[in-house]
Amino acid sequence: MHDPFFSASSQAFFQPFFDLFSLQSLSFHAHEILFVFAVYHTIFEYIAPPLSSVLLSKRYNNLSYESKLRWNMHCVSMVQSVGISGLALWTIFMDQERKNMNLEERIWGYTGAAGLVQALATGYFLLDLVVMVRYLKVFGLGMLAHASSCLLTYTLGFRPIVNYYGCVFVLYELSTPFLNIHWFFDKLGMTGTKAQLYNGVMLLVVFFSCRLVWGAYSSFNIYRDVWNALQFDPEGTRLSSNEEMMRFGGERLLPTWLVVLYMCGHATLQVLNVFWFGKMLAAVKKRFVGTEKKKQ
Repeated sequence: MHDPFFSASSQAFFQPFFDLFSLQSLSFHAHEILFVFAVYHTIFEYIAPPLSSVLLSKRYNNLSYESKLRWNMHCVSMVQSVGISGLALWTIFMDQERKNMNLEERIWGYTGAAGLVQALATGYFLLDLVVMVRYLKVFGLGMLAHASSCLLTYTLGFRPIVNYYGCVFVLYELSTPFLNIHWFFDKLGMTGTKAQLYNGVMLLVVFFSCRLVWGAYSSFNIYRDVWNALQFDPEGTRLSSNEEMMRFGGERLLPTWLVVLYMCGHATLQVLNVFWFGKMLAAVKKRFVGTEKKKQ
């Protein structure tokens, strides 16, 4: 499936530069990454602050400087997570080329639709990294590690490598809207309410299902595919006859440094998911168990 926002002029402009880094398909999506970065930066700096100040003047204006930064970033995250989750699901179900990929195509293949999802994720994590570096004292090293790992993983995908799995791991974002709502409830004075309880239960269920269960299953699949690809004989019989999909496949090689770098970034995300799930359990327990004791 082709990228509906492909720009031939943008691709021709960026191609020589990205070819130097062997990011062969990145020039097809660079304009989308820059556009998404600009949109999310605008929301963070120029839309979320004044809009929140007008609509929720008492709550937002009384927040500390650090909390306002977090609020603005949660607004960006809400827009991003809803939009990209929907696009990823649509691509997974509608992109027949991607759906029918074999091992060779899952590792070295490319479709424009999957590349678009990857580009939108890259644009967001580029902004995320900029904000985490700029306000490191506010967001902390854990969030910086998350932004760095995600940006690295999705950028390397433009070699292209495991383009197939970009949509798969974007589905982690299905839990993010519930996380954002949970945080907003705290700042809106709704801590311990039934609304926050119901949202908290949904957050834990969706986070566990998408990031831990689905994440573990998908991690097993990608580790298996990478292992099998390392045994692939580039001089042997090619598994794919789709020249368009495999136009960036080249010699069908997986450099050791690339495998190590990609897998380390992926493993970092998995560890952070387990850590954050524990923190969420503790947070929900603190809010609602504590509230019940106070009532008693």
